[in-house]
Amino acid sequence: MIETATADSSSSQAPVSVDDVMMVLQRCYDPCCKERQVSVVDMGLIEQVRVSGKRVDIDIILTTGWCPFSLHLLQMMEEEVKSIQGVEAVNVQITWNTPWSPERLSATARERLRLPLEQLLPLREARLARKQHLRESER
Repeated sequence: MIETATADSSSSQAPVSVDDVMMVLQRCYDPCCKERQVSVVDMGLIEQVRVSGKRVDIDIILTTGWCPFSLHLLQMMEEEVKSIQGVEAVNVQITWNTPWSPERLSATARERLRLPLEQLLPLREARLARKQHLRESER
């Protein structure tokens, strides 16, 4: 659930919006998907964004509770969102009550994470042929 931003009346600059935050989060990559340029937004990890004045709260979910990069991911997101002009405080929290599933992937993420079967099939065939050759040579 993405919530709308509330204006900070004490500031002369335009208030930070949820869209501003989401745009910056597009530059944050789960280390497992960075090579394929799949952001935390495309992975479906963003559960909720709340903007209140100069404070941004972000709730995320992880693909697995055993993710060894979760601390790195939280820090990266915090740093990127703090780079938005007008943001003074960022709180990124993991929420454990919503499980991640592949259905959360964007169409872009699905395309980028698709296995290139046309490239993998010849490798599989070669592996199977080697196995068969070894079995025959053992007889």
